[in-house]
Amino acid sequence: MKSRRWIYLILLLIVACEKSTTRETIETPPVSFVTTIPTFHADSAYAYIQRQVDFGPRVPNTPPHRQTADWLVGKFESFGLTVQRQEFTARTYDGLNWNLTNIIASFQPQASKRILIAAHWDTRRMADKDSERINEPIDGANDGGSGVGVILELARVLSLTDLPPQVGVDFILFDGEDDGEPEFSRRRNNNQIWWCLGSQHWSTTPHKPGYSAYFGILLDMVGGKGARFYKEGYSVHYAKNVVDKVWSYAHHLGHGDFFIMRQTEAITDDHLFVNKDANIPMINIIEYSPDFGFGHYHHTHADNMDLIDRKTLQVVGETVLFTLYQE
Repeated sequence: MKSRRWIYLILLLIVACEKSTTRETIETPPVSFVTTIPTFHADSAYAYIQRQVDFGPRVPNTPPHRQTADWLVGKFESFGLTVQRQEFTARTYDGLNWNLTNIIASFQPQASKRILIAAHWDTRRMADKDSERINEPIDGANDGGSGVGVILELARVLSLTDLPPQVGVDFILFDGEDDGEPEFSRRRNNNQIWWCLGSQHWSTTPHKPGYSAYFGILLDMVGGKGARFYKEGYSVHYAKNVVDKVWSYAHHLGHGDFFIMRQTEAITDDHLFVNKDANIPMINIIEYSPDFGFGHYHHTHADNMDLIDRKTLQVVGETVLFTLYQE
C-alpha cells in the first residue's frame, strides 16, 4: 500500500509540473515586431522591370547594356543614394573579354550595421533551353529584371520615408551573372566557374576595403506568376538563421503560400561567392522547386513581361522591407 501511495504522489507531482510548464508556455509574451514601415508598391517595381526590358537584352558589351547601366545609376542617384560603379574586365567561357560593371548604391552610408541586398542586372546572350531562336538573347524580365525592379522600389521607398530602419543598406547589382556555359557547351573547365562573374570579382575585391555586412539577401527570379520560394541549399548551409528569420517574417505577413518551409538543393548563384569569399552570410530568394527545378521560362524567350506578376513582386518586396525594419 505504501508503494502505491508513493506512486500516486509521484504521478500528482508530474501532472502538476506539466500543468505549470504548460501555463508558463501559454503566458510567454508574443514576439514583438516593428510594424510601422513604409509601403512597397508593386506597380512601381513592375514599371522598373518594364523599363529594363525596353532597353533590350542587357548583354555585356552591347549598347543596351551600357544604356541600362547609366539609367540604373541615375535612378539610384535620383533617390539620394551614394552610388559607385565597380568596372572590371572578365573572360567568358568561350574566350571573350567583357567589360563589366557592378553597381553599388548605399542608403544611410554612415550607419555601422549594414544589410546587403543584391540582384544581377545582366541578361543571357542565348536561349539555350528554348526550341527556337536559340542563339538570340532573351529579355530577362524575371531572370535579372525582377530582382533589380524590387531593389529600385526598395531604394525609392527608403529614400522617401521619415522613419528609416536602424541599419544602413547597400544595394549591389552584380554584372556578368548569366553567361555560364550553355546546355550544349563542350568547353567546360572544372577549375573555373563561368557564372556569376560580377559577384566573384566583388567578393574578393569589394568596392570598399574591409567592407562587411551583418547579412545579405540575393533576389533572383522573384517576379514570376505562381512563383514559390523554397529554402535554397547554400543559403541554409551558410546562413540558416537568416533563412529561418526571413521565411518566418514572410509567414507572419501572410505570405506562407509563397515562402515554403521546405529545403531545395544548392544552386550556384551570386550568394555563393559572397558567402565563401567575402564571408558575409547571404541567402538567396529564388524561384526553384525541389521537384521541378527552374521554371519553364528559364533561359528561354518566355522570360518576358507576360511572365511578371505584381502579386509576386509585392510579396517579395514586403518581406524584404519588413526584414530590414526588424534589425
